[in-house]
Amino acid sequence: MPQVIEWKNPKPDEIVWRYPNEEITWGAQLIVHEYEAAVFFRDGKAYDVFGPGRHTITTLNLPLLTGILSRIAGFGEKPFKATVIFVSTRVFQGKYGTQAQTTELAPLKVHGTFWFKVTDPSLFVMEVVGGQNAYTTHDINDYLRGFLNEKIIDELSRYDLLTVFTRLDETSVAVKNAILDYFRRIGLELVDLRFEGIDTTPEYRERLFWLRTGRAAPSEVLRMETVKKAAEELGKSPGAALGAGMVLIPQIMTPTGPVQAPAAPLLICPKCGAHIPATAKYCPQCGAKLPEAPAETKKCPKCGAKVPATAKYCPECGEKLE
Repeated sequence: MPQVIEWKNPKPDEIVWRYPNEEITWGAQLIVHEYEAAVFFRDGKAYDVFGPGRHTITTLNLPLLTGILSRIAGFGEKPFKATVIFVSTRVFQGKYGTQAQTTELAPLKVHGTFWFKVTDPSLFVMEVVGGQNAYTTHDINDYLRGFLNEKIIDELSRYDLLTVFTRLDETSVAVKNAILDYFRRIGLELVDLRFEGIDTTPEYRERLFWLRTGRAAPSEVLRMETVKKAAEELGKSPGAALGAGMVLIPQIMTPTGPVQAPAAPLLICPKCGAHIPATAKYCPQCGAKLPEAPAETKKCPKCGAKVPATAKYCPECGEKLE
């Protein structure tokens, strides 16, 4: 009986299967079922591809491999060596999960699902099955999951925390588009990709809450977190750090922006006790005339500057006055 090469009863989740016997006889019957392709693989290269149907192996339907085998002595008189790899062309589902970071270095944990199918069996066998030595469905899933995780890490590093969480659908589309071209280069089509879970640490969840509710700008959230961390560090060494904290925390809490001028000094009206500006000549509450500032009634004997009568030293040159 002629040799029969067939992938019998493949499981629904199986992507590839390698025919165990590499000794192929001329005239062998190759049976390829619907949604399958059979690829002849030898010396690290993919050659002839067969679609669904029943095929008799001859030199006519193995033109690429025959060109290589014809250089071998005794060609056509005995079985030749080749690996027959069956590939399913159905749509498959895979899972991914990884840890990434945003532009603020916020840690992320993401996981989801992707769907793919083989569109170029020859290229797929060359680049993935043979190229990565992935001869089983498990090996292929591991390879694709690792690649997806790497691309997701790269893509998420382009976004800030708020964008990732509030525009997740848009982010997943961007990730999918970044991966589409690579999948084509290995004979695959990325049918779809979805984020199903994404999370960060409690610290960054708190930051996200303030950003999403609009109660604080990003700079204010960062300032509040800095104060919180500073307080925690100061609490670890209450003695020496107290003085530093008294200076540090007010500086952190002070919003950035133009420096405001200090408020004008106030005086107390001697008649009604109201607090009034020091530059006022009359009390705005009772109308009483206010005493004027001491007159500059004497000169410094050294520099000649006019100084208040009660001054003991010249404010210009420091000379001691009588």
